[in-house]
Amino acid sequence: MTYRFATQDDIPVLAEMNERLIRDENHRDRLTIASLQSRMTKWLAAGSRAVLFEEDGQAIGYALFNTTQEHVYLKHFFVEAKHRRQGTGRTAMQWLMTNAWGGESRIRLDVLSENERGIAFWKSLGFESYCTTMERELVN
Repeated sequence: MTYRFATQDDIPVLAEMNERLIRDENHRDRLTIASLQSRMTKWLAAGSRAVLFEEDGQAIGYALFNTTQEHVYLKHFFVEAKHRRQGTGRTAMQWLMTNAWGGESRIRLDVLSENERGIAFWKSLGFESYCTTMERELVN
């Protein structure tokens, strides 16, 4: 597996994988590919960075993140379904921690409450719950 920082040319691939991430997590946002491309363009222009994970020249996953003074905020982390449960995510996180985030002391991320597999994955890498965000729909 190889890793590289994404460029503006990679936005279509990132948006397509983002769509699958949204679907896999059962996230309530259902944006179009065009909307996801626009959002990704804005994020990258504003300082977010993305790393593509590739195998045989094909993207098999990505990470999207911001680095602040306090921590790295991992916005997205996605591995294609057929590459899961093979160590791909764990290996990619190790690469990110060593190469993309070397010297940073803290990583934060959000996991949807219903995403039990995601929670188990992050816990297996040593992540712990820090806070719980709660919300309620306002009904008229």
